[in-house]
Amino acid sequence: MQELFKALERAECDSRRPIGEILEAIRFNHDGLIPAIAQQHDSGEVLMMAWMNREALEETLRTGRVCYWSRSRGKLWRKGESSGQQQHLKGAALDCDGDTLLLQVDQTGPACHSGRRSCFYVALEGDAARVTSAPLIDPDTLYGKT
Repeated sequence: MQELFKALERAECDSRRPIGEILEAIRFNHDGLIPAIAQQHDSGEVLMMAWMNREALEETLRTGRVCYWSRSRGKLWRKGESSGQQQHLKGAALDCDGDTLLLQVDQTGPACHSGRRSCFYVALEGDAARVTSAPLIDPDTLYGKT
């Protein structure tokens, strides 16, 4: 596994490897998961981080609709299945070690369960934390709670 990513360090630009070979070499953690960072494809805004197992990654690559592994639910989680705020895949890349994914997505509405565009809205500034954005949609409205 590690040898493939070592070989890719010296690979020529635009060289190709079969996707199955890459999927086999990915360094999933002991729970079979890999962190996946979702970034808005056109603005570069970092939206969220979630986890994928191989099945979620394969489904995402096959369908173009982002699917994660929900650790709390213990099952596949298709982004937007309960909120309607979907992510459509525009591109995917592995880091140099094959243990982190960067997903370029087109996010409809907020990415965060809090109703905010991004999950990264708590800025750590010196001796305080500051909330940097307001919800776009009330979370109760987003998930149909009253």
